[in-house]
Amino acid sequence: MKVVAFNGSARKGGNTETLLKVVLEELEKEGIDTELVSLAGLNLSGCIACYKCFKNKDRRCSGPDDEINDFISKIEAAQGVLLGSPTYFADISANMKALIERCGMVARANGDMYRMKVGAGVVAARRAGAYHVFSSLNAFFLIGQMVVVGSSYWNLGIGKDPGEAQKDEEGVKTMQNLGKNMSYLLKKLYA
Repeated sequence: MKVVAFNGSARKGGNTETLLKVVLEELEKEGIDTELVSLAGLNLSGCIACYKCFKNKDRRCSGPDDEINDFISKIEAAQGVLLGSPTYFADISANMKALIERCGMVARANGDMYRMKVGAGVVAARRAGAYHVFSSLNAFFLIGQMVVVGSSYWNLGIGKDPGEAQKDEEGVKTMQNLGKNMSYLLKKLYA
């Protein structure tokens, strides 16, 4: 089994990455392969509503030539997906939005190709707006007919400067529990 995690932060090594790594560590302890993909430094474009994916039905986006088709393949090959985003003006990052729009549209055009995969959102926040980000991430899973896994609290951690989220004891515990819950669910569905 494999879980692919997408870090939507513009900052490598920041709090979103820290939180995702806590979840991934728990999955790895349970023998699940993981991959962390950083969207930092990429220039991803949002969906242009060309609907070529509905016409072609080739599991690919015909939009801008960027990394999105590689990401679609990674999601398709995995049994679990983590989407992590910092809180930018009470919403997800621009690159995360582009990933959700284009991967989501291609999946819908191709018979809901992520159906029954396990998904979870992870949010880093300085102070507020995290719940809206959490909701935006979960919408990707829910419209794609994926199974959303929860934790002991909303999947968020608090921190502004890199490393601060590691000091959020409740946030770290929430990520650890998320990893354990995701592992349990993946084994029930795919073992």
